[in-house]
Amino acid sequence: MAFKCQRDCYMQEFDTCVVSCVPAESTLENNGKKDKLKGFNLKLKDTILFPEGGGQPDDHGTVGGVPVLRVLRQGPEAVHFISSALEEGQEVHIKLDWERRFDHMQQHSGQHLITALADTMDLRRQRSSIELDTAAVKPGEMEALEAAVNEKIRAHIPVTVNLLSIDDPAVRSRGLPDDHAGPIRIIDIEGVDANMCCGTHVSNLSHLQVIKILGTEKGKKNKTNLIFIAGSRVLKYAEKSYSIEKSLTGLLKTGADEHVDAVDKLQKTVKRLQKSNLIILREMAVLIAQNFKNKADRGNFFSLHNKDGDNEFMNIIANEIGFQDIVIFLTVGEEKGAGLFLLAGPENIVTEVGPRVSELLQGKGAGKAGRYQGKANSLVKRAEAEALLKEIEVTNV
Repeated sequence: MAFKCQRDCYMQEFDTCVVSCVPAESTLENNGKKDKLKGFNLKLKDTILFPEGGGQPDDHGTVGGVPVLRVLRQGPEAVHFISSALEEGQEVHIKLDWERRFDHMQQHSGQHLITALADTMDLRRQRSSIELDTAAVKPGEMEALEAAVNEKIRAHIPVTVNLLSIDDPAVRSRGLPDDHAGPIRIIDIEGVDANMCCGTHVSNLSHLQVIKILGTEKGKKNKTNLIFIAGSRVLKYAEKSYSIEKSLTGLLKTGADEHVDAVDKLQKTVKRLQKSNLIILREMAVLIAQNFKNKADRGNFFSLHNKDGDNEFMNIIANEIGFQDIVIFLTVGEEKGAGLFLLAGPENIVTEVGPRVSELLQGKGAGKAGRYQGKANSLVKRAEAEALLKEIEVTNV
């Protein structure tokens, strides 16, 4: 059967009754993480909450005041996952999260409109998404497509839902779910497109407000993905873009038209400074090594931490000093954070103590020929590692 949300996509509140409510588990995504929750699967006599399907996300809302966390379709029925139970036969009031639903309606109907007109421009696509069957888009084609879809929106064209029997010759059964039941819904954009679809749609193209084609990206198998936003998303995108533009104007001290040039100049300056810094670090590494070698009482152990150094910095120092009869312990990075380490010296000492130093620094390393180096996840116990090396050096060197 067609749900109430499909028969009237604009209904925001609805009274119905509970058919069943049984304990269940569901996996929900929260901030990119998937959490398994215990709750109840609720079936209603009818619903205005759209179950996920056909590429459209499910609706949010409440049933009898209880938040609905997910809605899925099982054959002809919609299953609402809720956190607390409702009684079988209970009369309940459904409230729909209209902002979320209307956004889905605008994007979904906008997708139908764009793909229909893209077809007429010989930019053929697959029915499942806006994927253009072309490896590249010619200059001006996206601008022309955007103008065409917005012209249809301004023309106030009706969008209607037609219900057909699955035996109707006009129905293409290919692509239907195996458990499909009931009539086939055809979404008809008058004079533009007619397509089989289970989703919720606007009743008139004017309700889309506007469509903005943001651009294209390279797709799979020589295809092109078209990126667009419709309706309220365009307004939110404009608001966010203006906020970013205003912040950049304050930071860069230039007008919006000069932002790109200003950032480009900054990036080039940063690259020059980084290059100069690397040269200074290399020269400093040589001077540090020479200074140690020139000391009369230098001993057989050298330890150094440098916040700004890198692997090359440490290796220059080790190579300049030489580590045939000297134990060298070097670290770079934040003093109590993550960084890099290098241990060099007589091979028997390095082989014995290298893994122990790595463990103290919560790191992972490897080495050969008197050199052991790697990444340290924490330099908090650097002093302990140094004390261990001094102890080993006294007994072995």
